[in-house]
Amino acid sequence: MVAPGLAFLARFAGHLLAHCLVATASWRLLSLCGISVSLWWFAVGLMVWFPLRITLKVLARNREAASLGAQPIPILSGEMFGSIDLMFQLVEAMRTGYPGDVMTDAIATIGNCYNFRVMFDDLLFTIEPQHIKAILATDFESFVKGDRFKAQMLSVLGTGVFNSDADMWKFHRAMTRPFFTHDRISHFNIFDRHAEDAITQIKSRLRAGYPVDLQDAVSRFTLDSATEFLFGKCVHSLSAGLVYPDNAIPIENLVSTSNIADDFARAFAKVQYVASERVRRSWLWPLFELWGDVTVEPMKVVNAYIEPILKDAIEKVKATPREGKIAHHSSGEGTLLDHLVRLTNDPVVLRDEILNIMIAGRDTTAGTLTFVVYFLSTHPHVLARLRDEIMTKIGPTNRPTYEAIRDMKYLRAVINETLRLFPAVPFNIRRGSESIRATTLPSSNPSEKPYYVPANTQVSYSVFLMHRRKDLWGPDAEAFDPDRFLDDRLHKYLIPQPFIFLPFNAGPRICLGQQFAYNEMSFMLIRLLQQFDTISLAPDAQAPHTLPPAAWAEAEGRKATEKIFPKVHLTMYAQGGLWVRMTEANNEMV
Repeated sequence: MVAPGLAFLARFAGHLLAHCLVATASWRLLSLCGISVSLWWFAVGLMVWFPLRITLKVLARNREAASLGAQPIPILSGEMFGSIDLMFQLVEAMRTGYPGDVMTDAIATIGNCYNFRVMFDDLLFTIEPQHIKAILATDFESFVKGDRFKAQMLSVLGTGVFNSDADMWKFHRAMTRPFFTHDRISHFNIFDRHAEDAITQIKSRLRAGYPVDLQDAVSRFTLDSATEFLFGKCVHSLSAGLVYPDNAIPIENLVSTSNIADDFARAFAKVQYVASERVRRSWLWPLFELWGDVTVEPMKVVNAYIEPILKDAIEKVKATPREGKIAHHSSGEGTLLDHLVRLTNDPVVLRDEILNIMIAGRDTTAGTLTFVVYFLSTHPHVLARLRDEIMTKIGPTNRPTYEAIRDMKYLRAVINETLRLFPAVPFNIRRGSESIRATTLPSSNPSEKPYYVPANTQVSYSVFLMHRRKDLWGPDAEAFDPDRFLDDRLHKYLIPQPFIFLPFNAGPRICLGQQFAYNEMSFMLIRLLQQFDTISLAPDAQAPHTLPPAAWAEAEGRKATEKIFPKVHLTMYAQGGLWVRMTEANNEMV
């Protein structure tokens, strides 16, 4: 396989060579006609052609905008050639800053919608709910994933549901949708087994005097649940044991052993991080992978686990009589893979879809559970109230049921408020369809012309930043307060404008597993708070560089008071984990 960077340079060299050949042929033709022209003029022409081409493109777009009665979106300008410094700022902010830092600074000076143009390539960015509504729903056909995004994600997501458009997207969506149309009792059986395992290990570690990384624990819980749900074969990441604090080196931790589950989880995280960096580097991303595709090695680890399972499932279906397939399908149980192999035996299609669903179902849920526990540790009155609801509706030991969870309004409010402040997928991207003419997005000022969106132009939006807008959520928008989903603020802000809250996206691409995620998060939180009644942060257990930088204290809003370091690859997580100490509840007193 040719390295992305070398392929990129080869294409560039091909274009340059083509220009040189045209120039040489033109010079030769003119010479044969008796016209003497220096080759230097052709060199100058090549240098002039590029800026001239950019200028002509801008003029053409201005004319098209005028014909649509629209205005160009304001451009965010950098200080270096082609504003390339903006790209480096964005990549650096992803590593060391608070989510959305670069965008927040630009919003303060330009507004909620602007053109993040780097190296003459447009990237329209918005946090306006009416724009996001158009992108996701009302003008859905005009916005697609696009070829660039698909190329950036191809080595990770393949052509799965999150990396496809048109007929391929409809194919994957149609395959998966029936499996999520109703609740299955087997889901709760899976949750219960792995929640019990996780909580037993948490208790053991706390009783030994160590704090626990809740992010690690719930990530193992969701990975084991996801692999059993998807494949019927659990990766057993919990069997490897929970991690120890950075400042503790117990005897058990001195023996280095390789565990397939830990290897799988590390590789899975690595490819997501690389994929997210590719997006932030725009069309220049191949230049950062000059000597090889950096997803290849971690994807070998991921595929080594998945492919034998796929092969086994395909062989079983081939060996199963048709009558048995139909009977099993009608039972409404089985795994997602059981469902998919009845529709296709193409291992590539199956792998792509499974990986897409795993990212959606594992990392997003683990991240949200992490941030819920973070908020419970910093808001003990919320923890006490939520635990009271659990004791009242479920009891200290009973297993949660669908009916009971649906009736727990405060639990849902706690999860929703967490998803508001830390949505699992904080930034997303679309591209104006090449097959459809330019479109427009409404201006935030009704008296102004709409914004012009050229065809085949990238458009990015952030629900993370939109969810924190004070003009949409009130003056306390950056505060954690689950009651905003229960009191008059619900009717004042959210009900009149439902597109200001989009943790699961919206429109035709709305998350199919939304209810599954709510059920899994609710189940784990109930089981956790049945066993523990206090939670406190343990920053002493973390490596210092994984804590919020001291400079954040000088910032405004949540950034100044954050106790953990929220980070983003494709989804949100806490850098260095979420280390906590908890006390076991005395349920005899309940």
